[in-house]
Amino acid sequence: MAVYELQNTDNNTKARAGVLHTIHGDVETPIFMPVGTAASVKSLSPQDLIDCTAQIILGNAYHLHLRPGEDIVERLGGLSKFSSWNGPVLTDSGGFQVFSLADRRKITDDGVEFRSHLDGSKLYISPEKSIEIQIKLGASVMMCFDECVSNPCEYAYVEQSVDRTMRWAKRCKETKKDNGQLLFGIIQGGIYRDLRKKSAEQIVDTGFDGYAVGGLSVGEPNEVMYEITDMMTEYMPADSARYLMGVGTPEDIVTAIGLGIDMFDCVMPTRNARNGLLFTSKGKLHIKREEYKMSDEPVDDECDCYTCKNFSRGYLRHLYKSGEILALRLNSLHNTRYYLSLVNGARNAIKLNSYSEYKNEFFNKINGGS
Repeated sequence: MAVYELQNTDNNTKARAGVLHTIHGDVETPIFMPVGTAASVKSLSPQDLIDCTAQIILGNAYHLHLRPGEDIVERLGGLSKFSSWNGPVLTDSGGFQVFSLADRRKITDDGVEFRSHLDGSKLYISPEKSIEIQIKLGASVMMCFDECVSNPCEYAYVEQSVDRTMRWAKRCKETKKDNGQLLFGIIQGGIYRDLRKKSAEQIVDTGFDGYAVGGLSVGEPNEVMYEITDMMTEYMPADSARYLMGVGTPEDIVTAIGLGIDMFDCVMPTRNARNGLLFTSKGKLHIKREEYKMSDEPVDDECDCYTCKNFSRGYLRHLYKSGEILALRLNSLHNTRYYLSLVNGARNAIKLNSYSEYKNEFFNKINGGS
């Protein structure tokens, strides 16, 4: 059986619907992956995620390596059993920490030396080490160790980074075991189109179970992100899953699906929920505002989540202003369900060959249309 089964392609856009087959179950795409960095999507239980229609979640090899450690996770049955999440898990290789921990790391061609953000102790992650960690974690989908550069970044350095990412990808592939775990290659290249093309061609030529676009949503204008994403899907095989890493807003996701992307992840729904920002079919809602103090309306009358079916804006504002833990949970439930409803709706529209209409209706609503 093929790793990825393409089922539908919209006639008027590049939007696709398909199925990713993993050792822990199938994933229908397009899909959004809630981020569970430390084997937990903050404030939500596995049953909450199931109720939100999550199919796959994301964990992070770097953070899980620090605590509790991959050996402990392996001994306790791997991420799925360890966290009681019985569905697929994709693990980020730790490559993003090459970017986010720039002030406490040193990169060489062999790997990256880190200073732990927890206690300052020295860590070393190489491509081989990253894959070994992810194998022990029991990930359904592992990611190649890569270098994500900042924006702006000089051309000469990005070129070196693309070459390094390619060498690391080959080492990751050589380390991978034939045990059913999937391995995705990552395309880098910053905002430079020729380097993106070079990276895409090299990564695809090496051959992986799926392909990801990394290094976007790191400060570049939206139009540049969309242009590069559109360009990259022309180089990514039609019979493989396509993953846009770390993106993003509902607008970004709806746009990128139309450009041919299948998979997304971002901390935005849960992080914003903890800060009182909720996503709705009519745009963003800041629940802490005074105007919601007496409101008996749900957050979103088009949402079927537990929060919207049972609680008013007035009550949610009260919880948030009072510092109640329940506020974080109910807000996170709503935002997570909203994101998953968004991709579920996109998938259904693609199957009906009506993605353009779905996208237009989405933007019309959030921009204040009827």
